[in-house]
Amino acid sequence: MGIVEVLVGCASGPPPTPVAQGVPDAVVLPPPASTAPQPVPDDGFVFDDTAPLPAAIRQPRSRWVPVRWSELPGFRADALHEAWNAWLKSCERPPATFAALCPEIRLLSLASASEQRQWMVRRLQPYRVESPATGAEGLLTAYFEPMLQASRLQRPEFPIPLYRPPERLSARKPWYTRKEMDTLPEAKAALRGQEIAWLADPVDALMLQIQGSGRLQVLEPDGQQRTVRLAYAATNDQPYVSVGRWLLDQQLVREASWPSIRSWVALNPQRVNDMLWSNPRTVFFREEPLSDFDAGFGPRGAQGVPLTPGRSIAVDPLSIPYGAPVWMASSGPSTQLQRLVLAQDTGSAIVGAVRADYFVGWGAQAGDIAGSLKQPLRLWVLWPKS
Repeated sequence: MGIVEVLVGCASGPPPTPVAQGVPDAVVLPPPASTAPQPVPDDGFVFDDTAPLPAAIRQPRSRWVPVRWSELPGFRADALHEAWNAWLKSCERPPATFAALCPEIRLLSLASASEQRQWMVRRLQPYRVESPATGAEGLLTAYFEPMLQASRLQRPEFPIPLYRPPERLSARKPWYTRKEMDTLPEAKAALRGQEIAWLADPVDALMLQIQGSGRLQVLEPDGQQRTVRLAYAATNDQPYVSVGRWLLDQQLVREASWPSIRSWVALNPQRVNDMLWSNPRTVFFREEPLSDFDAGFGPRGAQGVPLTPGRSIAVDPLSIPYGAPVWMASSGPSTQLQRLVLAQDTGSAIVGAVRADYFVGWGAQAGDIAGSLKQPLRLWVLWPKS
């Protein structure tokens, strides 16, 4: 008897521990759309896709239109077991709509791909996500977790501090700007003693603040090196301004990419502060230990669960709620994606009905992918049947 057939009688019991997928430098993306697709193996998966469709569902920023499973591109070909770790993570803090399904989802971590697909068809209904104004096509970008060298103590080669939230952060709103933190004695005094670690490069510090979290390989005072995670803790409540936009407006670069920004900085060291101070917002961090197991997952997203490289996305929660499984399809110059992902995070720039930021992992390779991925997107929410 298959896993799907015994689910009805197996709604309790301890959940299996998610298996970390190793610690790659980044997720490996599928090839660009121009590459010939591989044949889809026949796993015996057969289902009835002719039942009457339910009514559409309206969200504050989107409309969900019910569709047949056959509309989902690549549904028969995705390696669903890769997404199940992310789904198990969502079941650690499930939204109310999915809580009743989590015992079955846990049991299905041991199932075959055919059984997982069959269960999804039985228990879930796909809805195409649409914008009332612009339709079903949107934008996919990517983000990552930087991995940087740091020192616990300030050194000549590590002069750039990363801070915990100052003790009286809430007493002044908004708090000091980035420029004021660097120049005003009272701001400097408020930050003294709040240094977590020191970086070599101010652009790395800015990138870490924009991404909201990262990994540091910290040189400790005793000479030992330790890997820790910095997680988002707070901001100074100042508005965010893109330094890439500032450089473009000044006609100093032709494209607002990290390689272009770094090239400009290398040629114009005397103007680095002008660039940095154009963005008044600063992010404060908290330090978290990073066990070998935790290192196989990303930081915690807005849902409160660790992100899974290649299977977690950030969304606009007014379009798609946290914890929802989503079918994602995107074709462009960087990659072709047709896969199951989980809505587990958000971001200040992630606004709109068909909008997603794809978590691609950590390290330099992930940073290269995140810096270049910007292509069309379609999304389908997989919602429990009534």
